[in-house]
Amino acid sequence: MPAVVPPIAGSIPSVTSVAPTTPTGYAGKAEGPSTDGSQFASTLAGAVDNVQELKGVSNELAIQAVTGDLTDIHAATLASARSSIALEMAATFRNRGVEAFNEIMRMQA
Repeated sequence: MPAVVPPIAGSIPSVTSVAPTTPTGYAGKAEGPSTDGSQFASTLAGAVDNVQELKGVSNELAIQAVTGDLTDIHAATLASARSSIALEMAATFRNRGVEAFNEIMRMQA
C-alpha cells in the first residue's frame, strides 16, 4: 500500500467537485445566474500569486544556501523543485490558452 503524503503548505488546492453541464437549447443561452468572469479572474490571480510566493521562498532559501545560513538543504531542494514545477505548469496553461484562442480565431463564423 503506498504511503499517504500529507498536503504541502502553500500548494495549489485540489479540485473537489466538478458540476456537470447540460445543453440548454439551440440558442446557447444558459439558464441561471450569468457570470462576468470575476471568479475566473480571482482564481487566476490566486494561482499567479501562489507561483510568485513559491519562487520567493525558493530564492530566499537559495540565498541562505549561498551565505551559509541554511540549516536544511532538503527544504531548499524541495522549494526549488516546487517553484520550478509551478512555473512550468503556469507556462503550460498559458501556452494552452494561447493555442485555444488561436484555434477559436481560425474558426469560420
